[in-house]
Amino acid sequence: MASETVVLEDQETVADLTTFLARARSIEDGAVMMHAAGNALALYVPVLYPEFLGNAVPTVLGMRAVRLSVPAKTQGVYAISALTDRLARMGEELLELSVPPTEVKASWTGQQVPRGGWEQQGILDDDMLVTEALRGMSVVAQALPANAGSPVLKSVRARIWSTTVEGVGTPTPLAVAFGAHALGFLRAGEASTLYSSGQWLRLSSGGGHMLARQGGILG
Repeated sequence: MASETVVLEDQETVADLTTFLARARSIEDGAVMMHAAGNALALYVPVLYPEFLGNAVPTVLGMRAVRLSVPAKTQGVYAISALTDRLARMGEELLELSVPPTEVKASWTGQQVPRGGWEQQGILDDDMLVTEALRGMSVVAQALPANAGSPVLKSVRARIWSTTVEGVGTPTPLAVAFGAHALGFLRAGEASTLYSSGQWLRLSSGGGHMLARQGGILG
């Protein structure tokens, strides 16, 4: 039976998830996939994904995992706003986070992230990844016309964030660097590890993980 609540480890965890989801909403105020198993809670948020079947835009997700003080089991897709509202109402003492009663649909949640088979591809400096993220943000800003509407904005972002991080042997979407920076995963002077498993890449950093899959909506 799915848990109706998850009990976070401490107030630091409450603050951490609040910050993570606020950063995620600045990228896209959409959905978050929540997966609790045992004493671990993982939250997945989208950074880039194909809008329709056959679109070659990669799927790029950010994932933050935290510990629970009480074992739980639940999985679902919810509006980010639903979780941030619940976290805000918890105040400075409560640790029990209620699972939203209503799920939402999001095309990117159909992707199946590998559970194993990850092989290390390289070590990347976090400072370099921040530089690449800022470079991409500058290119996006320069490419956007004045008063660009949502379709144009999405098209420009998809085109630029689908290009690769410069100087990395394993082709890695620029959206991975952007997401790691925007979600607060990178640390000055530290490094992240790049892994691959099949068509998937994983960038594991001090603050969280970025997951990327090339190709369209294939499941």
